[in-house]
Order: sequence, then C-alpha cells, then structure tokens
Amino acid sequence: MGPGDTNGGAAPIDRAVLENIQSRFAGSRLAESARIVEAGRLHLRVEIASEYYPDETAARFEICWYRNDDFTIHYQEEHPNSVWNCRWDRHPNSHNSRDHFHPPPEASRTVAEDDQWPADHRDVCRLVVNFVEDRINTLWNRQ
Repeated sequence: MGPGDTNGGAAPIDRAVLENIQSRFAGSRLAESARIVEAGRLHLRVEIASEYYPDETAARFEICWYRNDDFTIHYQEEHPNSVWNCRWDRHPNSHNSRDHFHPPPEASRTVAEDDQWPADHRDVCRLVVNFVEDRINTLWNRQ
C-alpha cells in the first residue's frame, strides 16, 4: 500500500501529517522510535520508551491520519500476562458519532463512546499524550 491508498472508501492517508507527527515524537523523550510503516496500511508507529513503564511493559501508538482529517490512533500496552488497548477515532461509522473513543482494556470494535476531538492533529496528539501520561502515572501508583 502507498500514500494514496484508502481505507474502505475513506480519504487517502495524509503522509505530510504523519511526517509532522513523526518529527514531534522523534524529538520527544517519550518516544523510543517513531517510523512510518509502508507495509500494509500506511501508518506511523511510535514505540514508547520502556523506562516510562514499570515492570516489563512495552507500549506503542499506531496512527493513521487521512486527508479529510479522519483518523485512528491506537494505543497498546503489552504486559507480561495481558494486553491493554484503547483507540481514538474520527470516521463515519454505524456504531457511534464520527468522533468516538474505544475504551480500554480491549478497545473493542463494538464498544465505543461518543466524544469530540479537536480539529487540528497537534491538539489531538496532545490530548492523547496527556491521556497516556495519566495512564503511566496510574501504573506506577499501583506499584
């Protein structure tokens, strides 16, 4: 798949936005790596630095941003005995409003909450990073 590919009739991926988000994460201590993945559906994969998490937790974002400002941001933690996911979405669908959140721990396709996200990708990323920072604090407080 390439930059012009669509997702089920959605707008093409906005590579320029992915590159902008990539450069912001690449300059952050939070990210261990930030790379655009060409295989399959074009997306940005951000591996979060392991020192932010207690125990043996690995975490990442996978971000798709479309030219019509639809998006999906999937956050996943992999713990030794479990996986914890959530997802922020903006896209037309039959299950919720265009802006919605798939709550943890499963980020189930069938369970979502209507929400409202900022228009600008920088503001959406800030909202997501704030959520993840709160999640990291929760994990440390459980220790």
